[in-house]
Amino acid sequence: MLRFLRSAMTSLTTPPRVPIPANGVDYRGKVVLAPMVRSGELPSRLTALKYGADLVWGPETIDRAIAGAARRVNPRNGCIEYTRLPSNGGRTDAALQASVIYRLDPVREKGKLIFQIGTASPELAVQAAKVVAGDVAGIDVNSGCPKPFSTSGGMGAALLRTPDKLVSILEALVNEVGNPYQIGISVKIRILEKPELTEALVSRLVKTGITGLTVHCRTTPMRPRERAIRDQLRMVRSICHDAGVACLMNGDVTSRDQALALMEEFGVDGAMIATSAETNPSCFQSKADGGLLPFRDVVHAYLKLCIESENRFGNTKYLLNMMIPGKNKEFRDAKSSKNYADFCHILRFDDLMPAALQLDEILNLSGKSAYYEDIRNKAVQHAIEHNETARAAGGASRPKSMSPTTSGVGPIRTSSIPAPSKSKLEEKEANLDITETASQSSQKQEVAA
Repeated sequence: MLRFLRSAMTSLTTPPRVPIPANGVDYRGKVVLAPMVRSGELPSRLTALKYGADLVWGPETIDRAIAGAARRVNPRNGCIEYTRLPSNGGRTDAALQASVIYRLDPVREKGKLIFQIGTASPELAVQAAKVVAGDVAGIDVNSGCPKPFSTSGGMGAALLRTPDKLVSILEALVNEVGNPYQIGISVKIRILEKPELTEALVSRLVKTGITGLTVHCRTTPMRPRERAIRDQLRMVRSICHDAGVACLMNGDVTSRDQALALMEEFGVDGAMIATSAETNPSCFQSKADGGLLPFRDVVHAYLKLCIESENRFGNTKYLLNMMIPGKNKEFRDAKSSKNYADFCHILRFDDLMPAALQLDEILNLSGKSAYYEDIRNKAVQHAIEHNETARAAGGASRPKSMSPTTSGVGPIRTSSIPAPSKSKLEEKEANLDITETASQSSQKQEVAA
């Protein structure tokens, strides 16, 4: 009898919780990477995970873009890529080459990746979500982006003004994707200009079957430089908790330690870090674990992951220009870089150079170097030193006439799925035999994703 009474009292004092699906993830107690266009691609997410992010949101991906995508596994690194053929503007004279719409790491992001979708249609939302549902831990609906490319189509923050449509989207995703695939469905919103409007909206959203709700503590017209408004946060949290839905906060969260303090202060379940993670993703590391690291350490980790995942060069350059301090000489030089070898040369990351040269081959960037002569001279010097070391050790250097032929572009990193074969670089200059002396990057162990 006493045990029954204790159980009954506990059930009365413990707030309800929406069940977390078998393949989903609980947002409670998490400090996570916020969804950011361009800044949320695979290497950015992996870098955030490396430094302690509990979960990562991918960039908003429009429903129509992913709905028609084909799924493939990259044989060099094991990444899953969703691709589609471009329309080429109706041209028929140019060869079609599949573009990567979305890329994920099934090992290091397992159970930690939330796919954010931009949509204004329940039907398209379901169609798109089904494409990726088997590879992610959750689907999040963007109803907070204020940018015209999103709102002009009725997506993003425009959904805050059409609550009936937003509710129908969430209900369709819960019933047709969340339940069958056993993953969570969540939504990210902004506060409205009046607390009662926010209250009415959130009260409807938490009844749709979602497992989590993130509130960006800014109104739609506000921009990141404007200070976040947290006056409505406790109210949103209370509504979510009464319905058993996890509540995350976003806006002016700059570090793990600050995130945990804000979670305690406002009683929310988790927090998102956005712009601070763009410039230095080691912000996910608590002070007790080392705190913010020097930019060179972080840039090295990020660039290595870019090479491993074969990230698009333009995206890598965009992020490096944010991560390298503007007063450094490397910042000015990085702006003129044309390929991955240039970055390794500028930053003096010699250990990454062999893999960078390989990736430049894969991405057809080899002939675009802005520092070709410097890189070539350094490679020649390295080859000479290598041969002299071999002679001193009693070894014989390989004759130039026996330079090997290439066997393909080869892997960028070793992965357990699949296990790619090793390869060598082609000769970069006539009569120069520059062999790769660095081993392939070992599979990441520091991130159990």
